[in-house]
Amino acid sequence: MRTPSEALDALRATPCGAAALDLPAWLVGGVVRDLLLGRAWKDVDLVVEGEAETVVGDLGTVVAEHGRFGTWEVRRGDCAYNVVRARAESYAAPGALPDVRPGTLEDDLARRDFTVNAIALRAAGGEGGGPEGAPAAGTGLALRGGTPAVLRSVPGALDDLAARRLRVLHDRSFRDDPTRLWRLVRYAVRLGFLPDERTSELAAEAVAAGALETVSGDRLGAELRLALREPDPLAVLHAAQNLGLVRGLDLDPARVARALDLLPPDGRPDLALLGAVIPGAAWARGWGFTAAEEHVLARAAELAPLSADRPSAVAERLRGEPVEAVAVAGARGDGEVAERYLLQWRRVGLEITGHDLLEAGVPQGPEVGERLRRVLALRLDGELAPGREAELRAALD
Repeated sequence: MRTPSEALDALRATPCGAAALDLPAWLVGGVVRDLLLGRAWKDVDLVVEGEAETVVGDLGTVVAEHGRFGTWEVRRGDCAYNVVRARAESYAAPGALPDVRPGTLEDDLARRDFTVNAIALRAAGGEGGGPEGAPAAGTGLALRGGTPAVLRSVPGALDDLAARRLRVLHDRSFRDDPTRLWRLVRYAVRLGFLPDERTSELAAEAVAAGALETVSGDRLGAELRLALREPDPLAVLHAAQNLGLVRGLDLDPARVARALDLLPPDGRPDLALLGAVIPGAAWARGWGFTAAEEHVLARAAELAPLSADRPSAVAERLRGEPVEAVAVAGARGDGEVAERYLLQWRRVGLEITGHDLLEAGVPQGPEVGERLRRVLALRLDGELAPGREAELRAALD
């Protein structure tokens, strides 16, 4: 593991990280964890004790604000920051959103999900950062040169980090916020960490007691979507199903890999993956997906496996189907047919239009569309050379 000073040096070496240092704020959570582990980090999470508006203004442009929780999402060019006013939390009922109140840094660390995310770090010498050159408090880690650092954490956090261990901060953690069950499997797979024995027991007990039923579908769906964006989403779904967070998934890695390989750039990998493993259209309901997303998942689950046929017949069958559903159908059947449709046949069009046929004397009505469909079929099947004149002759024949 890196020392805190080495972690700050690594952060300062990047434009996004450098902008977050030397502010009256603490780095906290995943960015600290990943910096100490020497892993790549994404967004920068900051905690401010007291008023946070000045820090927010200094960082960049606010793109979202959540007043109830005292949080801001800030952008500065390509850099993303999450700023939170230090707070304490309590839960009126299991699964409810927390009641929040202003708090100290220690309060803010104590409200977090796992000890390895309850670590705060900042450069020494700034407001709230301790005296210049102060040691990393309570860490047992010596600072070996570099940026002077101050570190705060809940008890045992650094030991857990070194041991690659996930441990909740208190026994009611999963009951208070069952979405932490999803975070447990996401972190376990992404980081290669294992829950300690007590955390595993508490997770199993919470699932068995129906803790997930106390949370809205929208919130659980948000966690599912985060799982689908993980580096190894299929492994996360395996872990989630083993814990009982999802049921009924057919997690065939070969089929999923083939569907994702067939998916064109304009498709969504998360929907293709989920569509490849769910047992039917009804599974996707109640997770907070939009109507459009539910349609994609339903068609992915229901579209029959593809088989070899004339290009015109394949195009007629698949026209209007989501590309994610076609990729899944190809993974279940003839992948070459799916690939040719997605990369070639769906893009074949005509140079003539219905207006051209009307001008040529074809009476207005269903016959216009039928003639155009016939010509398109000839084009797809290679029985008609491209070009306006050839298409018009075939349409009027």
